[in-house]
Amino acid sequence: MYDNARAGRRAWLGLRVRLLKTGQMSTNTSPEYRRCVLGLLRRAGLRPTRQRLALGALLFGGPDRHVSAEILHEEAVAAGERVSLATIYNTLHQFKRAGLLRELAIDGTRAYFDTNTSNHNHFFIEKEGRLLDIPGDAVQIDGLPEPPPGTRISHIDVVVRLVPDDGTAVDG
Repeated sequence: MYDNARAGRRAWLGLRVRLLKTGQMSTNTSPEYRRCVLGLLRRAGLRPTRQRLALGALLFGGPDRHVSAEILHEEAVAAGERVSLATIYNTLHQFKRAGLLRELAIDGTRAYFDTNTSNHNHFFIEKEGRLLDIPGDAVQIDGLPEPPPGTRISHIDVVVRLVPDDGTAVDG
């Protein structure tokens, strides 16, 4: 299912870019956009329920982003969706299992979900609880141990924690 989801996500992103460039899709509530999300869910093997469609529209309606369940719940309520926080958590985990999201456990108390599922690393702005992608191959790791027999390393998560050096907010 994961390979289908990844291929479906690539095709969907290409379609989204074409629709945005041609002006055929201006917001994540347009019929074209809803069809894109519908196709994305179907290719990932997920039944396109009303709530999955609504949450997919919020998650994938722009550039890649990092969200917590609480942030997504606030956005859904602000958009007029009637959805419980438990449903948000369940849907995020379903999207993750389908390969549409990547989960990042940062401090043990809150999980973030990244719409960019590629293998990449992050800055974490501690004071703001905000994640930023680290560009490309900016992090290099040498000397990895051999994994136990029958296993392989799927990816390595590097989180570089940031604090302001002079008490001001961190931009990014």
